[in-house]
Amino acid sequence: MNSNLPVVPSASVNLAHSIPELLFSAARLHTGRTAIEEHGQQTDYRDLPRLALAVTRSLMAQGIDSGDRVAIWAPNSRDWIIAALGIHCAGAVLVPINTRMKGNEAADILQRSGSRVLFVQPSFLGTDYVSLLAPYRPASLERMVLLGEPQLASPRDMGWDEFLLAGATVSESSAQARAVSVKSTDLSDLLFTSGTTGKPKGVMSAHGQTLRAFSEYVNVIGLRAGDRYLVINPFFHAFGYKAGWLTCLLAGATILPHAVFDAHAVFERIAAERITVLPGPPTLYLTMLAHPKLATTDLSSLRIAVTGAATIPPVLIERMRHELGFKVVTTAYGLTECGGLATLCDPAAPAHTIAATSGRAIPGTEVSIRDPQNIALAAGSTGEICLRGFHVMQGYFEDPDATAQTIDPDGWLHTGDIGVLDAAGNLRITDRLKDMFIVGGFNCYPAEIEAGLLEHPAIAHVAVIGIPDERMGEVGCACVVLRLGHPLDESQLIEWARAHMANYKVPRRVTFFEALPMNASNKVAKNELRTRCRA
Repeated sequence: MNSNLPVVPSASVNLAHSIPELLFSAARLHTGRTAIEEHGQQTDYRDLPRLALAVTRSLMAQGIDSGDRVAIWAPNSRDWIIAALGIHCAGAVLVPINTRMKGNEAADILQRSGSRVLFVQPSFLGTDYVSLLAPYRPASLERMVLLGEPQLASPRDMGWDEFLLAGATVSESSAQARAVSVKSTDLSDLLFTSGTTGKPKGVMSAHGQTLRAFSEYVNVIGLRAGDRYLVINPFFHAFGYKAGWLTCLLAGATILPHAVFDAHAVFERIAAERITVLPGPPTLYLTMLAHPKLATTDLSSLRIAVTGAATIPPVLIERMRHELGFKVVTTAYGLTECGGLATLCDPAAPAHTIAATSGRAIPGTEVSIRDPQNIALAAGSTGEICLRGFHVMQGYFEDPDATAQTIDPDGWLHTGDIGVLDAAGNLRITDRLKDMFIVGGFNCYPAEIEAGLLEHPAIAHVAVIGIPDERMGEVGCACVVLRLGHPLDESQLIEWARAHMANYKVPRRVTFFEALPMNASNKVAKNELRTRCRA
């Protein structure tokens, strides 16, 4: 197979213009290296094109054309990656679906995206996804392919093996020709937003945008061939897909998929499988730092950590370095609408810069802080973070009105996030506009308050939300998980907070949890907390 790989314009993976071109380049450059390792099974880089093109051939046999949408509804796995690469090589548009969605929610995305084929893992965490979807299955979904299932009796659907056999009617050369025809400007994926501001919207991104942005990411964090990257962030999210397994292909690193975050299992995998790269949200590292296995686990292989998306307390950066042993700790900022990456902090920057900011705009892009009238603000002023550049989405799928509301006539993407730029151009994230609450006329940003509360030695995790109050309108409620062996009550924490932060920021109420509810991206599910606390 390797000798028949299509000729690509450059030997450098970083110069690939499409994901299929990246696939073929990586196979040439990294033959003999492990691309994916799962449950002891190792897949060599040389074999990835053959495996991906087998999926492409079967999709073509099903009548899938360039530009058609094909969905995946499954947890992180080797098959997820191979299916996605096959979709890309077919020139189709990948539609990842959140594994936490219910049947009606998944059906809504399948219908609105017009997905013709769905790759689905039949069962995950006790959920039967096929049965979950059945009552809502849209007519536009022609076929389901069950990952991990050898065959299926239903005439409409196929098991994995049956699906691959169907590709025998399409030649490998035809599949290669389809893959080579994919251009940098072609859509690579529709990632649907979380839906926190209404129904999820499909974000249209192109091949070239993604590869250009994450080539920069590879260079800055120092990812290299042979690194072993434990991808805990879900593949349906840009952090797990683009900053995860796709980034590994850019560098020649080994992808180790991890389906469900469990600190005990992660500690075991780090030690046994010599993990070198472990990105994630701050909650991932906080959970590890609070775990009893911290002191007894060999973490010496760990090298790179990337976090972000909220204000990071300096104490967390220091603990990640000294207690988890990371040599490279950096922060980044992005959102689905800009392909997942907007700014990145130089790991060689001063420690306070890494702790307090998400770094500078990646080359070819701009960051602007703007007021409610869309006027640019000077350095040091707080306002809405707006982005412009090659990484900005093509728009929301079949939703020109929502696109126009988000991208202004000058090309600025309005993120809904609050932040400030320093004189050197480093971005500090303050909070989400939607999470802000007002106490006595003062704007309160939960991430800022959370960072302050995490300085308390008894606190392992904390999330702050606004709750209704008859006198003040809203007040803060701190949802707290304590470190083992560190007792603390509500009045003690409030008293401590009064001594360490402005009065309007001090939580008026404290609720203690054994663990905070998390979504599939390992971020705190604040909507669930609001429901619990307001009840």
